[in-house]
Amino acid sequence: MGVILESRNDALDYNNAYTGQDHQSEGGSSWLFAVTAVFFVSFLAVAALSFKPRNGERIFHYLFTIALLTGTIAYFSMASGLAYRLISQANSDNNDIRQIYWGKYAFWAVAFPVVITALDLLSGVSWATIVYHVALSWIWVASYLFSAFTDTHYKWGFFVFGSLAWLLLSLSTLTSGRRGASRLGVSGHYFALAGFVNFLWFLYVLAFALTDAGYQIRVPGTHIWFGILDLLLVPVLAFAFVFLSGRWDYGRLNLHFTQFGRVPQHPGTFPEKVAPGVGATTTGPAGTTAGVGSGVGHHGVGHAGVGSDPAYTGTHGTNAAPVQQAV
Repeated sequence: MGVILESRNDALDYNNAYTGQDHQSEGGSSWLFAVTAVFFVSFLAVAALSFKPRNGERIFHYLFTIALLTGTIAYFSMASGLAYRLISQANSDNNDIRQIYWGKYAFWAVAFPVVITALDLLSGVSWATIVYHVALSWIWVASYLFSAFTDTHYKWGFFVFGSLAWLLLSLSTLTSGRRGASRLGVSGHYFALAGFVNFLWFLYVLAFALTDAGYQIRVPGTHIWFGILDLLLVPVLAFAFVFLSGRWDYGRLNLHFTQFGRVPQHPGTFPEKVAPGVGATTTGPAGTTAGVGSGVGHHGVGHAGVGSDPAYTGTHGTNAAPVQQAV
C-alpha cells in the first residue's frame, strides 16, 4: 500500500529546484500541476466552443484561447521547478535567497491585455483607449517584475510605479468603460464583469506586496495565492465571456470585423462606392418629350426633344454654358 500511495511528483528533484532558503515544495509543485491541468482543460473547452458561434462571432473565444494556452505553458514551467531566479531579499534579517518565479509575470503580460481587450470590446470604447489600457497593464506587470528582481529596498519604488499604472487602469475601466457599455445596452453585464476583474486586480496588488515584494509569505503560499487568482481571472472569466457573448448583438457592439456574412445591409449603413465613370441611366416617359439621361458623377445630359421642342444639353456642377439645338 505504501508503494501505491508513494508520491510520483519528482519534478523538483529532477530539475534541481530545491535551491535557496525560500524555495518551492513538493506540495506546491503538485498544486501548480493541478492549476496547469485546469488551464489546459479550459483551453481545450474554449477552443472547441469556438466552432459553435454563428457567423464567425469568435473574437472572445480567440482572445481567451490565447490566454489559456499561455497559462498552461507558464504554470507547467513553474510546477516543474523552472522559470525562476534566485534573489536576495532585502526585507529578510539574514538576506535569505528566495526563488522568484518569473513565469507568472510572463503569463500576466499576455493575460492582462487579453482581459482588458475583452472588456473594452464589450464597452465599445475607442481603439486609442484599448491601446492605452493595454500599455498600462504592461507597465504594471513590468514594474512589479523589476520590483521582484531588485534585492534592495528600492524595489518599493517600482512597486509604487506599477500600482499607479494599476490605479489608472482600474479607474478608466470603471468610468469610461461603463459609460460606453450603457450606450450599447450591455451595462449590466459589463459592470458585473469589470467589477469582478477589478476586485481580483486589487487582490493581485495586495498579494504581490506580501509575497515577492514584502517577503511575508513563502514561495509555496505565494503559488497558492496567485494560482487561485489566475484561475479566477482567466478560466472563470473566459467561460463567462463565452456564454454571455451569445446574448450580445455584435452589430450594436460594432464588432462586424469579427464576422463574415452578417454585416447588416441597411441603407446608408455601409454605402457602396460608385466606380468612376459609371452612373445611373434613366429613360423618361414616352410622349412629345422623351428624355434619356446618363450621369457620370455630377455631370448629366438633359432631355432630348422630339418635334418642335428644343433639346437641351447641359452639365450640372460645371461652368459650361447650356447649348440648345433644334430638332
